[in-house]
Amino acid sequence: MRSSRTARPAVSQPAHMGLTARRPDTHVSHAARPAPHDQQRPRPTPRSAEHARPLTGSASIGAKTTGASVRAARQREGTTLAPVADVNFYFDPVCPFAWMTSKWLRIVQDQRDYTVEWQFISLRKLNAHVDYEAHFPPGYEAGHTAGLKLLRVAARVRAEHGLDAVARFYASSGAHIFDADPADAALTDQGHRGSTEFTEAILRDAELPTELSRALQDTSWDTQIQASTDEALALTGKDVGTPIIHFQPPEGVAFFGPVISRLPGETDAGELWDHVVGLARFPGFVEMKRSLRELPQLRGLGVAQDEVGVSEDWHGGSRRQHT
Repeated sequence: MRSSRTARPAVSQPAHMGLTARRPDTHVSHAARPAPHDQQRPRPTPRSAEHARPLTGSASIGAKTTGASVRAARQREGTTLAPVADVNFYFDPVCPFAWMTSKWLRIVQDQRDYTVEWQFISLRKLNAHVDYEAHFPPGYEAGHTAGLKLLRVAARVRAEHGLDAVARFYASSGAHIFDADPADAALTDQGHRGSTEFTEAILRDAELPTELSRALQDTSWDTQIQASTDEALALTGKDVGTPIIHFQPPEGVAFFGPVISRLPGETDAGELWDHVVGLARFPGFVEMKRSLRELPQLRGLGVAQDEVGVSEDWHGGSRRQHT
């Protein structure tokens, strides 16, 4: 089953918190784990970016790819047996940079007729062996834990209502967390994001039953979330965070990011996508990075869309005070 396009959230003033961050010497298990629920959708075996091969014809490097052109190329190459999406996007609901990147992807999705599957990656699982108090600013552990709880709900949404419902749930959760008023409790109290009250509001706006919020405390979904997290890390390596994008799975390129602080306009969105994918497809390309980051144009951080956020130097993907 494929995720069809959904209406993207309003691009008006977006909001904060819940970022990646793991020490390079912190490792996460990559063991494949069976899902605890019969409803889990079978997935194609992930392949790393180093084994990716670009499609021929209109989908090759340097060409603007559309969902239709990619599907046509796959048909010519005889690779249309599995109904895979054009893009797999691995997200944690509490990561503001993942949210910003997802809003950009939804613009590209509309322009290129891509299908997107919204997959899970947990910052709490990524940092399972990290001492939060020593490595993160206050509030990160509560925020990451809330993200895990919301992913449990998202896993139940997928099992009972399908992939399109996950797209709606993520759009709604992002709007409630990051497009909210700065005084909202979801921004001042990170743990509140994992509360029943907050989750039920997300579900209502996503037109989903509020009783799905019971999954917040249901740890039986964690095996499925860990498996998805391991799947994402198998594509890129361990020293990454959220989001992770896998374009043209199972054999296409995968990468962490891009981490962006500003939302591209309609004209720039497609051009940025072509540049990112073209660079990622170049054989042997590994990384291009700078640790100076602007505060994202997110309402909860007090940065309007027509403003530029203050630059901060991030270490290992977070503003932690650790040397």
